[in-house]
Amino acid sequence: MNNSNFIVAVALSIAILIGFQYFYEQPRIEAAQQQHLMQKLAKEVKPPPKEEVAVVRRERQAIISEGKRVKIDTPELKGSINLKGARIDDLSLINYQTTADQNSQKIVLLSPVGSADPDQPYYAEFGWLGENLPVPDNATEWQSDTKELSVSKPVHLTWNNGQGLLFERTIAIDEHFMFTITDRVKNSSNGTVLLYPFGLIARHGKPQTQDLFIMHEGPMGALNGTISEYKYKDLMSKNKIVTQSDGGWIGFTDKYWLVALIPSQDEKISASFTYDRGSDPNPDKGLFQSDFRSTPVSLASGATAEKRLHLFAGAKSLRMLDQYAGQLNIPHFDRSIDFGWFYFLTKPFLYLLDYLGSVFGNFGLAILAFTVLLKLATMPLSLKSYRSMARLKEIQPELQKIQEKYKEDKMAQSAQMMELYKREKVSPMSGCLPNLIQIPIFFALYKVLFVSIEMRHAPFYGWIHDLSAADPTSVLTLFGTLPWSFMPHLGVWPLLMGISMFMQQKLSPQPPDKTQARMFLFLPIIFTFMLSQVAAGLVIYWTLSNLLGIGQQWFIMKRSGIHRK
Repeated sequence: MNNSNFIVAVALSIAILIGFQYFYEQPRIEAAQQQHLMQKLAKEVKPPPKEEVAVVRRERQAIISEGKRVKIDTPELKGSINLKGARIDDLSLINYQTTADQNSQKIVLLSPVGSADPDQPYYAEFGWLGENLPVPDNATEWQSDTKELSVSKPVHLTWNNGQGLLFERTIAIDEHFMFTITDRVKNSSNGTVLLYPFGLIARHGKPQTQDLFIMHEGPMGALNGTISEYKYKDLMSKNKIVTQSDGGWIGFTDKYWLVALIPSQDEKISASFTYDRGSDPNPDKGLFQSDFRSTPVSLASGATAEKRLHLFAGAKSLRMLDQYAGQLNIPHFDRSIDFGWFYFLTKPFLYLLDYLGSVFGNFGLAILAFTVLLKLATMPLSLKSYRSMARLKEIQPELQKIQEKYKEDKMAQSAQMMELYKREKVSPMSGCLPNLIQIPIFFALYKVLFVSIEMRHAPFYGWIHDLSAADPTSVLTLFGTLPWSFMPHLGVWPLLMGISMFMQQKLSPQPPDKTQARMFLFLPIIFTFMLSQVAAGLVIYWTLSNLLGIGQQWFIMKRSGIHRK
């Protein structure tokens, strides 16, 4: 090997070694050091503080009036920040009431520690954890530069620990439900300090939930790109669930409301869901908490550190959640709405109904328009099915002859019937296909009406003041004039649905088997009572869908010259 080749080989070897060290080994060492540091702090630094659940409870407004607070005043939120601990523990939703009556009480979302029923303590807290040094906690008295937080006016809070650390916090809010919390620390001491940013949402006492398997209420989050959901009873049995994640979000979800912490999405966090029974003998009165700790910060003398997170506290409006997800790169934020198994249908349905509602000015009319559009979209399939069903009606006499001829030989009977179907090019399952397609549509629409805030308290005409609730009328008690408390509830719309279902069934070809035909006659009755307990909007959809189906079927039969005998 000549000298030039030797020099090139050495240079390449050095370059490979340097590249391996720089691009592979060094990042691996740094990652290992970071992991070791986080493990060390996880053991040595106390977790976000938990507060003992107060045994003596008082009216929330009395508690709020006692302390120093910064007022929160925005187009959609009213409340205050407690300067003791800098907690956001007083929040009401201006545009949402407890009932469909616009004069009813506003929804109270967050309440301070010690609040009596029906307002359970529920609050958010943020800050730093430290090792052997004073850091702000839930007893810290912060100083504020203003008395009110609004969309155009953030709040700047400060606290000095007396040992060279100045803690600053800026709280801003948008016109809806998103808070931005920016924490800064200035180190004027002579040494280096190690701090651990955290955020928590605490809920004192298990809230009232509907405990339905079709909907999740409780601790949840998006961690490592997947949705994590835990029932309150599950957390009570496990006490603590810890997950490491790159970004994501955690919090508590209710049917219509969400309180969630959203750390920076480029940070590694340790997220925890915990339960602490405390001293109350009733386990349901314990403390539920969602919290996270992010990457530790090493702050040298004279240095400043800054961390930012977001807090969402409000109504789960789909368009708003999607907007926030796009702006802040929040993963699966829309899944805080429990869309269920048919997410691929439920979310588009909600968007379409929301759009139609804005066009017609009424969600009831939007449901009617949605039903018509859905019928138009599925019309080719329905036409093919109805034609096949009409042909099936024509060959009913021949089917009956086969049943009579081979009534003692079921195998021969089935073979002859299948031969007839094949010869006439009809399918006995032809009428089932539209119904099979209807099943996921029905459940997806049911989800939309049941869990979406857009449908909550949405009125229709007449006696329907809330499309997400059951028809309030009662036919069997003559609309409440007869005191028959033992009679089941049956509203007008479910009754109309049952009648329309019966009419559609009479137009359809009857099953060859008489027992099966008699069973089919009971289906409208069964569904009438089943749907009497579900959202009125869903019953209105099904009723109009039946009527449109009757019209379609009658038109096809008339055009084909086929009439029911």
